[in-house]
Amino acid sequence: MMILFVVIATSISVVGIGSNHLQSMAQQQQSQVNQIPSVLKQQQPNLLGLYFDIDNVTFSHHMATVNGIQMHYVIGGQGDPIVLLHGWPQTWYEWRHVMPALAKNYTVIAPDLRGLGDSSKPATGYDGKTVAEDIHQLITQLGFKDSFLVGHDLGVLVAFSYAAAHPSEVRRLVILDVPITGFGPALNSTRLWHIPFHMVQDIPETLVEGKEREYLTWFYSNYSYNPAAITKEDIDEYVSHYSAPGGMRAGFEYYRAFPIDAEQIKEYSKVKLPMPVLALGGENSFGTAPLVSMQSIATNVRGGIVPLSGHWIPEEQPKFVIEQLFNFFGNSTANATE
Repeated sequence: MMILFVVIATSISVVGIGSNHLQSMAQQQQSQVNQIPSVLKQQQPNLLGLYFDIDNVTFSHHMATVNGIQMHYVIGGQGDPIVLLHGWPQTWYEWRHVMPALAKNYTVIAPDLRGLGDSSKPATGYDGKTVAEDIHQLITQLGFKDSFLVGHDLGVLVAFSYAAAHPSEVRRLVILDVPITGFGPALNSTRLWHIPFHMVQDIPETLVEGKEREYLTWFYSNYSYNPAAITKEDIDEYVSHYSAPGGMRAGFEYYRAFPIDAEQIKEYSKVKLPMPVLALGGENSFGTAPLVSMQSIATNVRGGIVPLSGHWIPEEQPKFVIEQLFNFFGNSTANATE
């Protein structure tokens, strides 16, 4: 979970949606070729990957070379693109409950951020500006000139940086449960004890090694309103990536980049974001803080509180998120830009 204070429900019917199941999906690939969404055939004929279904909607895994790294992403649906940016300690998988509904009207793109999930783990480049450029190059490679952008937790910083650097290429921006550094109300530093800990070099990796499951489960449980929203199987999926070599280090590097992020945000905030912004906070998490924060640095902001939710909004209240996104983006590509 990343908070930028700088210390300073659809049911899922899936056969192997996580990367742990890539081998079994490969065996199914040939039989599923005819189910490939047409947008995939048009956008990336040479990058067709491994296919799987969520609620009878087909998605596929892919790798792309962007900004000097290999980025893993999942894509499905067709129409205008919605880009979903996950947080810590999660991967693209956090969007599994909302992706099928969105894919009925949009092309849904859910990347693993640099260093996380199945993306490569470079030693550097974990500041918001660099990671936003990773995503920008991915969307450009896929042939899209603009997109709807959604960020949660760590993904908020990336989404904000993307929107600030490329304002004409973001139709609408959604911020979920993280305020922007230096803007908005003061936050509870006691509750955010992990931020200064994660910023320390090397020590967090040493202390957490071999205890990744216990450590990460604490966050899933203690920052939720309904801990059952993230199941044992979901935790297995997340832990399999963060316990892999370099997985925890990469996550901590995002926190160590906070001083750089603060300087970037200071520069970006000199010009307010021009696109419409929706900012939502969990009732049992940051509440109205994301809304207040964005009102300081964007010209057209709406939002509020997600009821009966902690920090893990897309998993705790997926139906609410789906409704909010359709209301904000539009139920079809025909009215999405109105």
